[in-house]
Formats: sequence, C-alpha cells, structure tokens
Amino acid sequence: MSAQPRIFSSLVANRFLHSSPSQPLRQLFRYNGEKHVYMRFSRTSSGLTNLLFNRRNVDELSNTKRKHLRPGKLSPRRPVPSNIPKPPYVGSSKPPGIASGSEVHDEKGIECMRASGRLAAQVLEYAGTLVKPGIKTDEIDEAVHQMIIDSRAYPSPLGYGGFPKSVCTSVNECICHGIPDSRALEDGDIINIDVTVYLNGYHGDTSATFFCGDVDDEARKLVQVTKECLDKAISICAPGVEFKKIGRTIHDHADKYGYGVVRQFVGHGVGRVFHADPVVLHYRNNDRGRMVLNQTFTIEPMLTIGSINPVIWDDDWTVVTEDGSLSAQFEHTILITETGAEIMTQC
Repeated sequence: MSAQPRIFSSLVANRFLHSSPSQPLRQLFRYNGEKHVYMRFSRTSSGLTNLLFNRRNVDELSNTKRKHLRPGKLSPRRPVPSNIPKPPYVGSSKPPGIASGSEVHDEKGIECMRASGRLAAQVLEYAGTLVKPGIKTDEIDEAVHQMIIDSRAYPSPLGYGGFPKSVCTSVNECICHGIPDSRALEDGDIINIDVTVYLNGYHGDTSATFFCGDVDDEARKLVQVTKECLDKAISICAPGVEFKKIGRTIHDHADKYGYGVVRQFVGHGVGRVFHADPVVLHYRNNDRGRMVLNQTFTIEPMLTIGSINPVIWDDDWTVVTEDGSLSAQFEHTILITETGAEIMTQC
C-alpha cells in the first residue's frame, strides 16, 4: 500500500473509497446497522474527511416524470464451465480492492489486452442489440454470460465481492452497478451495460449507454455529452500527461451543458487484475501522477442531469441518483502508446 492517501476500488457499490494508510480496507467496508454506510473518504485542504451516503428505501426518492426503479427478482447464479480459468477473487465474498502498482505490459501482455478488450467490445455490442422495450435485464445477463463462456472467457463481475451476475445493467437513474433482474425495459429508458471479460489471464473492461425505444431529447443529450466527455478525455492521453488533465477535460465539457459529474466512482488500472493503480478521477482535482508508456487503465465518466449524490440500495450494489434524475456512463480500456492512446475495447 502506498504511503500516500489513495483510493481503493472494487465492483461493489462502495467501489471507490479514499483511504489513509492507517485504515485497512476491511475497516472501510463497514455498515453500522443504521440507514447509512461509510462510502468514501475525500481529500480536502484540511485533510481526510468522511462523506456519508444515505442508505434509503427506493420509495424515499423525490418525484420525477419517470417511474422510479424498483428491485426485481433475481434468477439463480449462472454456472461457468470448470475448464474456464477464473480470476483469483472468485469464491471470496470480499472484494480485493485496488492492487498496488500500475498495469504496464510487454508485447505479449499488450496482445493479451487487445484480445480481452476486443472480446469485451464484441459482447457489449451484442448486448446493445438486445435493448428493446419488454426485454428483462436478466435476459441481457443470460445472453452476455453465454457469449462470454462460449468464447472460453470468464465474466469478470460474476462473484467479484459477491456480485451475483455477469454484467451490470444500470437503468435511468441508476449510476452504476445495477443488478440484472426481472424488470423489463420500458419505452424511453436509457440503460448502461458494463461488460468486463477475463480472457487468458487479462481483463477487458468497457461500457456504453443505450436507448430503449423512443427516448426523449433530454435523455439523448445527456448520453451524447457523456460519450463526448469520454472521447475528449481519451484524446488528451499520452506518455507524460498528468492524470488530473482527464478530470479537468471531462468536467469542463460537462459544465458547458450544466451536467453533474459523479465523484465517488472512478477509472482504474486494468489488466492482469480487475482493479489496479492508477486511480482516474473524472472531475477537477490536484492528484499527482503521470501516464507511462504501455500502461492500461479505464476512463469511465458518469454524468447526471440533476444531483450527483449517490444513494445505495439495500442490496449493497445498486447505486442511484439521490433525486431520481437520469445518469449516463461510457467506458473504455485504453493503452498508452508512443503517440497517444489506443482504445483496446473496440471491435
């Protein structure tokens, strides 16, 4: 662990936490039995301060024009053939958090990353074709799961810190980590599908937000600008560039349209491990660190129309906006090259 305050990352709802070296990860993933949970420790000019996230029943969200999300029924966990290699965290209910050290690769590692990234992109593209009114998010999970194991890969979210499904499906006000269930998509919904695959010992991680049926202009604009934020952030990446430039680029573009940038969930190194250094903040910040050649990491901005404050459901995973307003996200895994950045998660 670094001697400096750092962020821990995991696929759980309390996925990214600012921490000090004196506070082990297990102490940060704690819930005191009341209607709140410690979710993030933020840096301020006066040091580390606690930020509490309210744990609310979904009925407590404010009124919006759209029907609020409600938890559906979960299907049984889908099996993975025993001959498919599994990540080391499978079988443990505790998420491993962010691994110390960046993911920097030799030529063999880069080729493995290209393969896992390409498969993740193909799976995401296929999942997007399934989005239509009436399909259940669990049906999307079933299709994604089958495509991944048919490719002799492992769906990275499955079993990560106890996550029960093979993909995250985050609908409308869900910021991230939505669990696929019996809820059917409705006309006008937007849905982020977050795919990560583990192939030949390397993870490829990507996500996109899709339209379901006739989506209104407000939602379409949010999705468009979120994608632009990701594209602009990737365009400035190159060896020696400060990571904080990513946050400034995203935040500046979001500000032009009055959108909020969610701060509690961040990008991360990815490769042989699911979550590694560096931590990639999507908002203006003064964090240190520069990109290095042959390094791989994700950029995954999450924008909102209204409040940027997250609320976690009682399932310990699903994260929604405090006011029920729409949220959108896009994500790519990128490789730092001599001339800039290569998007690894594209078909």
